[in-house]
Amino acid sequence: METIKIEVPQMADLFAEGKTPEYLFWVGSAGAFDDRYKKVTQSFVKILYHLKTDYAVLGIEETDSGDIARRSGNEMLFQMQAQMNIEVLNGYGVKKIITCDPHDYNVLKNEYPELGGNYEVTHHTEFIWNNIQSGKIKLKPTSNPEILTYHDPCYLGRANKIYEPPRNILKALGYNLSEMPRNRSFALCCGAGGGQMFKEAEKGNKEVFIERTEEAIGLNPKIIATACPFCMTMMTDGIKYKNREEVTLNKDIAELVADQLVY
Repeated sequence: METIKIEVPQMADLFAEGKTPEYLFWVGSAGAFDDRYKKVTQSFVKILYHLKTDYAVLGIEETDSGDIARRSGNEMLFQMQAQMNIEVLNGYGVKKIITCDPHDYNVLKNEYPELGGNYEVTHHTEFIWNNIQSGKIKLKPTSNPEILTYHDPCYLGRANKIYEPPRNILKALGYNLSEMPRNRSFALCCGAGGGQMFKEAEKGNKEVFIERTEEAIGLNPKIIATACPFCMTMMTDGIKYKNREEVTLNKDIAELVADQLVY
């Protein structure tokens, strides 16, 4: 990927100048702190820069969305986090939010309104596909259209019915998209949702992330494409567990798009 030094605009700086950007890019905890997913954040920022998108980030003012607290049963912590975030967002007059994290997407879109946070929330795959359709994003098709499979994130797919934009992007990139037996509304969870990411696996049958990884590598793909930080963690761990690191990559859709942008 071409190296570009990009200055990411901060909401507080723009607000001090009397400006309100069209979009807030909600980075999310994984996008800010997880070493692997930071690369996805950087790729998506490259796309925003390429499109000359009018956006900003909260920077140090952004705190966790509270999604995991609610899923784990700590409703009080969720409401504290959400109300604090809503106060900041409303204070800046935020109307539109883009995020790469389906968990944050779901909670910001569907659960913040009950606490006074009403925003137009877009997942990065929706945003990218809309800009491909409009002709603002042009892609150089891959020169090696290897087999690629796509894992549906639960909070993007079943929770919000977003199935086609990610697949349309992958087809536009020129990959040979091969579907796992369980896909779309029947897709198997990666095993990290509902707070499971942060606890030991429960006793029982095979761990979910291993079962899902086995389903993916059964297609012998070069790439397992994901669109969620939790899914990326679980699929990457599964690839390592199955000793497939030399033959199978885990890539977020934003990374694939950023690599094939036409300038």
